[in-house]
Amino acid sequence: MECPLLTHVRAKRERRKEARPGELLAAALDLFVEKGYAATRVEEVARRAGVSKGTLFLYFPTKEDLFKAVVRENLAGRFPEWVAEFDAFQGSTPELLRYVMMQWWQRVGATKVSGITKLMMSEATNFPELAAFYQHEVIAPGHQLIRRILERGVARGEFRPLDLDYGVYTVLAPMIFLMTWKHSFGACPACTFELVPERYLDAQIETLLHGLCASARGTPATDATLKNKSR
Repeated sequence: MECPLLTHVRAKRERRKEARPGELLAAALDLFVEKGYAATRVEEVARRAGVSKGTLFLYFPTKEDLFKAVVRENLAGRFPEWVAEFDAFQGSTPELLRYVMMQWWQRVGATKVSGITKLMMSEATNFPELAAFYQHEVIAPGHQLIRRILERGVARGEFRPLDLDYGVYTVLAPMIFLMTWKHSFGACPACTFELVPERYLDAQIETLLHGLCASARGTPATDATLKNKSR
């Protein structure tokens, strides 16, 4: 019969082993957001997580692997959940757009995860392989989800027809601005203007909806008309 003390120690080690990947990813997220990708060293990540560098390499052989795991854990891996919410939404499309943008702020924008977007914007040209990875795993599915929201509104007659390729960016623009602001001037004590994210998003949503909602007067412009005007 095994000694109860040894059983306890073994169980504790197993729990600790299971916790290590999560602890490493949390430490890596902190450092990537604080210092950027180039300046973050794996030794620092291991030290902050309370493990050896060798232990880190058991789970993530390179810094690139570690960064990709952080992105998948905090952003890319959440798209199935977000798509399921979209598919289950029962309200109008204007209500859906408002819900998505506000929920995005609460779940991503207001958290340190939003720093990953600013990191990619500032370091993408130096790390093209990571930029391609981020494009495939985060940007493309994000665009597709927003496009589906706009398509839903147009199909239901709640939004006027629009150039969907660029309409996606009208929704993304305020989100990108908030993430950039949060991790730049918003984090600076010298900043004298207090930007309230919820009020900012509310103003942006109202502007978007007044530009998107189908008008009771006149004939909505077609996609072809819109594209011709832009040329």
